[in-house]
Amino acid sequence: MKWSVVSNKLLYGGFFKLYRFELKHDLFDGGESPVLTRELLDRHHAAAVLPYDPVRDELVLIEQFRIGAAEDASGPWVMEIIAGLLEPGETAEQLVHREAMEEAGCIIADVIPVHHYYSSPGSSNEKIQIYFARTETEGLGGIHGIDEEGEDIRVHVVSSDTAFDWLDQGRIDSALPIIALQWFRLNRDKIRKQWLEEI
Repeated sequence: MKWSVVSNKLLYGGFFKLYRFELKHDLFDGGESPVLTRELLDRHHAAAVLPYDPVRDELVLIEQFRIGAAEDASGPWVMEIIAGLLEPGETAEQLVHREAMEEAGCIIADVIPVHHYYSSPGSSNEKIQIYFARTETEGLGGIHGIDEEGEDIRVHVVSSDTAFDWLDQGRIDSALPIIALQWFRLNRDKIRKQWLEEI
């Protein structure tokens, strides 16, 4: 299967870039598509981490304002996991260590890759790597973020069961934390046992 770009044009060049592509691609039943117009949001790649304290059986979640949820009946403050955009020359694992400190004052260790995925491949090239990591939750909480980036982040330290309840009730309703928490629910007993044996 092949595809080709006929033309592309930069429509907007701010923090993210928006392009309009004209393209053609092979069809599953043979032949070639007509020239199609597609718009692409060119985003930076990202990484995220769900920190867990195996001793206290607690997770670190964050809450912040998100314009994409502005029309949600519950308001635009979204429960998430720690995440950020890759800087030039930065690895995904370096990113989650940095963001854990910036967004939650949280030191992480024993970082485990969980999954990587395209967030919305019909319109964006953003690819996200999710991690799981060990932390100590005692003393964590409060308000964090970088002022010059307009961040206002509330840190929640909650039991695993509470996080699962929030997930099941729909209080957690964005892809990153849903994927991370579903993975953790499947692996919780094994990871907790292993990490407690190492202490």
